[in-house]
Amino acid sequence: MQLIDSHCHLDDDRFDPQRDAVIARAVAAGVRRMVIPATSANRWDKLKQLCTTHEGLYAAYGLHPWFVEQHQVAHLRELDEWLEREQPVAVGECGLDFYASRVDEQWQRQLFTEQLQLAANHRLPVIVHARRAMDDVISLLRLHGSGGVVHSFAGSLQQARQLYDLGFKLGIAATVSFERANKLRAVVAAMPDDALLMESDAPDQPGAAHRGELNEPAYITEHLRTMAELRQCDAADLAATLNRNAETLFKLD
Repeated sequence: MQLIDSHCHLDDDRFDPQRDAVIARAVAAGVRRMVIPATSANRWDKLKQLCTTHEGLYAAYGLHPWFVEQHQVAHLRELDEWLEREQPVAVGECGLDFYASRVDEQWQRQLFTEQLQLAANHRLPVIVHARRAMDDVISLLRLHGSGGVVHSFAGSLQQARQLYDLGFKLGIAATVSFERANKLRAVVAAMPDDALLMESDAPDQPGAAHRGELNEPAYITEHLRTMAELRQCDAADLAATLNRNAETLFKLD
């Protein structure tokens, strides 16, 4: 059974001492293809090099809202050039994050909106981050979105359906493995087959079996089983569906 990790950060510095081993463990577990979203302009070169030197890794370039203080207007112009030259599979990770505060809300919205426009211009999907900002994200996607995925989805079933109607998929991370994640589990059980992607978000968001550990793409096999149980289907059949969803969205070979 082969799997696609639709969202992991293998370029993260925490993987530097063991990156080759992490990739080898992923491949051994059947995770042969991985989409790697960028976070800030100063990391695009490292991400490009990683995807160039390892088979089955696909880059996305963008400006993550966690690092909003690092981003500059000039980076949006550079992003436009990178998208044209490098032909990535998506724009991202981009979005809104109001977990700590909304003090930089205007700048976050500008960055997100302009990245949505760049995605439309280059006919690419977007990989969207939404934390304490789901309704705000949905409002902007209604105005500017042209398709993509809301990664590590943590909203309600109503919000999931709104995103699906806008042409967006939902990235399901290992948080679904926690028994207390009732809202997310209801979304996974109820949404249509073509609505879902599976992701690790490694090295963050380890599942119930790996609390306190550095998360790895290999571990998505575990929450695949949880998703299959919730959807009352065979895990191999679900894997094939999720792979097809990722291949279609990101135009993977």
